[in-house]
Amino acid sequence: MTSSAGRSGALDCSEPARDALHKLSRVLLDNLESLADRLTIMVLQREPAYAQLGVTAPDELRENLRCNIERGIQSLGGNVPDGEDPQDTSMETGRLRARQGVPLEAVLRAYRLGGRVIWEGLLATSRERFAGYYDHALLDAAGYVWRVIDSSSSALVDAYRLEESRLRSQELSRRHAFLNALLEGRGRDTALAEEAASALGLPATGPLLCVVAPIDVPGEDPLRSPRDVLAAHGILSSWHVRPSDIVGLVVLGERAPSAVLDVLGASAHGRVGCSPVVHRLADIADAYTLAQIAARTLPANGVAYLDDRLPEALLVGSPQLAPRLQRVAFGDLLALPEPERETMFKTLEATIECGGSPTHAAQRLYCHRNTVIYRLQRIESATGRKVSRPRDRLLFTLALLARKQSG
Repeated sequence: MTSSAGRSGALDCSEPARDALHKLSRVLLDNLESLADRLTIMVLQREPAYAQLGVTAPDELRENLRCNIERGIQSLGGNVPDGEDPQDTSMETGRLRARQGVPLEAVLRAYRLGGRVIWEGLLATSRERFAGYYDHALLDAAGYVWRVIDSSSSALVDAYRLEESRLRSQELSRRHAFLNALLEGRGRDTALAEEAASALGLPATGPLLCVVAPIDVPGEDPLRSPRDVLAAHGILSSWHVRPSDIVGLVVLGERAPSAVLDVLGASAHGRVGCSPVVHRLADIADAYTLAQIAARTLPANGVAYLDDRLPEALLVGSPQLAPRLQRVAFGDLLALPEPERETMFKTLEATIECGGSPTHAAQRLYCHRNTVIYRLQRIESATGRKVSRPRDRLLFTLALLARKQSG
């Protein structure tokens, strides 16, 4: 045995107090089993978190408490064994309880109960074995006793938080790995899909949406606190920040996709794309690609559901066709001076949106019906196409969308 004075501050009290702690702790160690039994009962009765979480069997809990009491008494008496750290049991308890998921507050309350059992044991030993001879010295040592206990509590807290942080990082890495596996298409492996669902906290089957928010500017957050925002509406989701984007898997349940889009709209500070509904984790890879395309259809911040923007998605998916589409559709219109060209495009767009009606288009444009008819004749002459022909109208519509997307 060697004194732990140099490491735990046993010199920080008077000589009589040190002598009392030295004598009483040696006697108290003989009563260690009884102290462990008492503390185990107290913890189980007063800290339901241990039983509720199924932390340990009573025997395992008792052994842990016994080791902490033993080390605490050894530290107070200055007889921690050579080569051993006075805080070792405290740190191991912190790590163990963090792994078991016991709330830190409950762990500290149990630890303080252990301090109380030790202090009361010291007093009882003085009175029962030494007729109260060390009572006065113990009062002098009280401050030191609780400083030692607080020091051990601090070591426990530090170890708990370090382990908690390690576990959180480990779990985040595990979840991120499973998400990447799904995005790579490996969700078709049934066993992997089930593991991924468990790790991500999602059902293995059922209606899901994949949501993607591209990070266009490094350091900016295009989608802020989506999990919390959705949870406030009872919507379960799992989110992951990646170097290029933020990806979320959202459980629909009985909801329509529009319910999710409406909620996410308040969180969108960038472009956010949403896939069509999928029912298996095996389909997440395709859903991710479609959500990316949906986000790219947006000219500005907002939330886009792919099924609502399929024409734009077709153009985004084939960007090399957009310039050619405009040249083929608009022909000689592109050669007109800019003010005149813009007028023709506005007239063409209004007419198509009004179902080909010059009258309704004129009302929208605040001009005479004959003016619209004259412009349409010029458009048809310059392009060789007619708004009344379904195929030409479709070509005009896609070309107008491509023009808007190109700015």
